[in-house]
Order: sequence, then structure tokens, then C-alpha cells
Amino acid sequence: MNPQFGNGVNVFFDDLGPRDGAPVILIHGHPFNRTMWAPQTAALTAAGYRVIAPDLRGYGESPVVPGKALLADFADDLAALLARLGIEQAVVGGVSMGGQIAMELRLRHPGVVRALVLSDTSPVPENEDGRKYRRELAERLLAEGMEGYAEEVIDKMLAPYNVTGMPGAAARVSAMMCATGPEGAAAALRGRAERPDYRPVLAGASEPCLVLVGADDVYTPVADAEALHALMPHSVLTVVEGAGHLPGVERPEAFNRALLEFLAGL
Repeated sequence: MNPQFGNGVNVFFDDLGPRDGAPVILIHGHPFNRTMWAPQTAALTAAGYRVIAPDLRGYGESPVVPGKALLADFADDLAALLARLGIEQAVVGGVSMGGQIAMELRLRHPGVVRALVLSDTSPVPENEDGRKYRRELAERLLAEGMEGYAEEVIDKMLAPYNVTGMPGAAARVSAMMCATGPEGAAAALRGRAERPDYRPVLAGASEPCLVLVGADDVYTPVADAEALHALMPHSVLTVVEGAGHLPGVERPEAFNRALLEFLAGL
């Protein structure tokens, strides 16, 4: 489906499961698309949940908006999508950049968020080195395309032992990265460099939150997830063994078990 919002952005999405099921929106990370959630979508719909899985602007089937895409832009797109679907409140989940968009949604549209699911993500704003890196990477992707970058980071997106031990998952993740348009990836990198500090809004959050992290995540290690868990008064932490930055892909059974247990307790 592809609703067009007032700002002219088309967002493609899957709307799966029973329409009267409790709604869950799942936000992919960079540089992926909504298909990364296939194992979670299958488990959640089988359990009776309604799952909304969008392609963020510039990713998957959603067209690129050139220039710079702030996390606020992504959050506003998703709030408009939920409103278009008549969903007043949803469990909002995201991985990595998707987790930061979930935090931005909580900041900008707090009434929409019934609970949070934050996987392998950080609420901390970018430092100067990080801003420089993201801006330079944006220019590199525009100049060179996605393939070289995808090869460089595959063993950080997945734990190195899963790149060799789970060739199907590695191929799927690489294919998603290579299929992403460089212009959309660059726009998101520029916007993400400017993200705010989400710690104040999370420290005051009354909603339940599930914090998940791969035990061998090098981008947002377990210590980061523990700090996020300590920050949020109504959070639970699950460390997924045998996984890196994308435990929902690498260890879907363990990830889904934690997710379903959390949702059942709401």
C-alpha cells in the first residue's frame, strides 16, 4: 500500500494480521527495508497482532526525498500513516536507526505510543566525530554506490560467526543493503547526524519498554543497552545470545519469544 501524505511523501507498507488485533508498528534500520521484519511479522500475526511494517522514505519501495531526512521527518511520516489507518495508539518498535525513530515518535507524538520496543539502538546524540563520519559516508555512497559499504559492514551488522554460519541470513542482509538507493541512504545519514538527545524524554516515559540487544553487537554493545534499560523506569532488558546488531534476523526465535512475552504482559 502507498498512502500519500500531505507533505507529498509516499510510504509503502505492509498491514498484516487481524484488523481488530492490537497494533504493532515495526521500524527498520539503515540501510534496510520492511522485509527485515519477516520473522517477527509471521510470529506476531500468528499470535493475533496487527502488524504495520513500513518502508521509510528513501528505503525499499518508498521513493526518495532528496537532500536531508531528519528523524523527525520519518517520525511524522509514521504518525501520519497510523492516523490514516485509524490507529490511535500502537506498540512502536525499531532496530538501530529505527529505534531512534521510535524515540523521536515518542518525543513528537507521545499519545501514539502504547509501549516501546528498542533493539540495538542508542538515545545518545551524535558527537562531532560521528557527525563528520555520517556526512562523509553520505557523500561516499552517492559517489560509489552501496556495494562496497555493504561488504565492509556485513560482519558488523551480523556477528562475524553468523556471516559464515548463516549464509542465507547474510545474503538477505547484503541484498537489502545493496538494493537501497544511495540518495535515500545519504539523506538519512545527513539527518541522523543531527539527531537530538532522547535521554530526557525516555527518563520520564511512563510506557513499558522492551530493550533488546545482540550479545555481540559492536555498534551498540550490551553496555549501551544496559544504560538504556537503567534510564527507563518501566523497561525490561533481553540480551540475545549468538547475535550481533540484528538479533531479529540472526536469532529470530529468541527475539520473537522475548517480544511476544513482553506484548502479552501489556
